[in-house]
Amino acid sequence: MATNAKPVVLITGAGGNLGGIAAETALAHGGAHVIAASRHPDKLAHLAAKGAELRRADFDDPATLEAAFKGVDRLLLVSTDNLEEPGLRLRQHRAAIAAAKAAGVRHIVYTSAPATAPGKAVMGDHFWTEQALAASGLGFTVLRNHIYADLLLGALPQAIASGAYVTATGAGGRNYVTRADAARAAAGALVADFEGQRVLDVTGSVPLTGAEIAALAAEISGKPVSHVPVSAADFLAGALQGGLPRGLAEALAQFDIDAAGGYHAIRTNVVEALTGKAPQSVADFLRANAGALKA
Repeated sequence: MATNAKPVVLITGAGGNLGGIAAETALAHGGAHVIAASRHPDKLAHLAAKGAELRRADFDDPATLEAAFKGVDRLLLVSTDNLEEPGLRLRQHRAAIAAAKAAGVRHIVYTSAPATAPGKAVMGDHFWTEQALAASGLGFTVLRNHIYADLLLGALPQAIASGAYVTATGAGGRNYVTRADAARAAAGALVADFEGQRVLDVTGSVPLTGAEIAALAAEISGKPVSHVPVSAADFLAGALQGGLPRGLAEALAQFDIDAAGGYHAIRTNVVEALTGKAPQSVADFLRANAGALKA
């Protein structure tokens, strides 16, 4: 139990995109003592300047984790991005949960994904991490972050150049959420006083189909863009041919399969409930990043 007047909260991966925004948000909230953790805490001087304590936490060195989590009340466990070595990410997450329990952490906020299930690319890691949380006996908030709108900034420039936005989503919709909104929601859950166990879907405000995304790309770029539906197998083959690492390509194909099945069309008010602000729409996000789309 922390002796500070304020609860002690720790963010893993604070040097990354989501973790960094979450740390900034928690610091701005002012209601907690914020610890920013990373493999390279020397690179987090900007967070220290705003009042964060810095600690080293290396998921590839589990011995660092219990020391990093000592005295922490609430922990934001940002899922790692190790997709190439099967089983590595799950081992990292399980080690972090075990270290948190040993260190006396009371509540873990975990960034998961929608439609988790064993045996599915990427989703299997999330499923078994959620199971490890449930088995830990700790309080937890699982945040099933829907696909980030930011990923469209990687896919749409090629679609605009070719005139074809290729997906395996069929007519299924996706409720994209920006990484920044997901990060702010994670910070909101971290500094909240909720002590129980809950699973929340973190979504945008409205699902969009592939055809609707293509229409937005055309509108913003001023060039014709059509949605071209393909099979999941063809999508995966194209992603691999385009040079994507297999782990990432399989993850994107699985996301499309789940979207085609209707699992990404969920709509919740979680972002607004945790942040006090409605999520940014995909249209507004893409217009704000029009330069990146046209590059």
